[in-house]
Amino acid sequence: MSFEDMQQMDAGGATRFAFTVAEDAAGARLDRYLAERPELVEAHLSRSRLKALIEEGRVALRGAAVFDPAKKLAPGDMVTLDVPPPEPAEPQAEDIALNVVFEDAHLIVIDKPAGLVVHPASGHETGTLVNALIAHCGDSLSGVGGVKKPGIVHRIDKDTTGLLVVAKTDAAHHGLSALFADHGRTLSLTREYLAFVWGVPDRAHGTIETHLGRHNIQREKMAVVPEARGREAITHWEKVADFGVASLIRCQLETGRTHQIRVHLAHIGHPLIGDSTYGAGFKTKAAKLPEPARAAVEALGRQALHAATLGFEHPVTGEEMMFESELPEDLAALLAALEEG
Repeated sequence: MSFEDMQQMDAGGATRFAFTVAEDAAGARLDRYLAERPELVEAHLSRSRLKALIEEGRVALRGAAVFDPAKKLAPGDMVTLDVPPPEPAEPQAEDIALNVVFEDAHLIVIDKPAGLVVHPASGHETGTLVNALIAHCGDSLSGVGGVKKPGIVHRIDKDTTGLLVVAKTDAAHHGLSALFADHGRTLSLTREYLAFVWGVPDRAHGTIETHLGRHNIQREKMAVVPEARGREAITHWEKVADFGVASLIRCQLETGRTHQIRVHLAHIGHPLIGDSTYGAGFKTKAAKLPEPARAAVEALGRQALHAATLGFEHPVTGEEMMFESELPEDLAALLAALEEG
């Protein structure tokens, strides 16, 4: 389904999204139509949240408020959605140990362990990286948007390890946001991941270029979808090591979509070892591994993905910065066991 580019404007403090219904969306339910808009997926607006916004009268059809999530749409209908600003969050400072790779007055680079959620959200209101940063930075955190909070410009999954940079000031947040929005296409940004995958690609390197959006049925998952339903996603990869049953892949991101590497590698038939969401059907592969490697896989309890390299131009000083992170203990053990054969 096609749609016009999203329009955003200030609407009494709300963010407005506007869409024109295409011919192939005729008869679609209003809530489902909105749930499939890539911009709203990117904004993390679930179908249940959208349904609630409709019932609150925050959606208009042809200029008139509509309160029925099941309302059927017709070609040419103009749909507008006003999303109110979030309630002020007040994450509390928490004394959580951090592996700080670099820090100055403007930003901080963290080597994140497995199991640490980046930002407070439903189900993870405490114990997050943001809680830890508020405690760690203290008075040095001038904050973003007039609030003393760290500026999160990119995230890595709870169970993915490795490097991420966080802004401490408005100036740094503005510059880093521009860098990550550009995805390194014209500005200086490097993000490389090490991924242990099932199977061995038949080529030395390649590029995966698709569109990603929410899975039709399992809404917590992302999936490769038609262009009209998704966001462009590009991952460059190269084979680092061949272990027969498994291999080590280096991935470089050209875009930064939710679960991008996990979905892309599964899409080409080489899902991440330990990924219960996108590689569940490959569990039997472990039986083909020698005992030490099988034990290392079973001990993981997470996807074998590590953000190993992060490089960018400092948004305030202009200095070129490059950081490398060694494999964490569990992935280092997996590598050693796979190399032993």
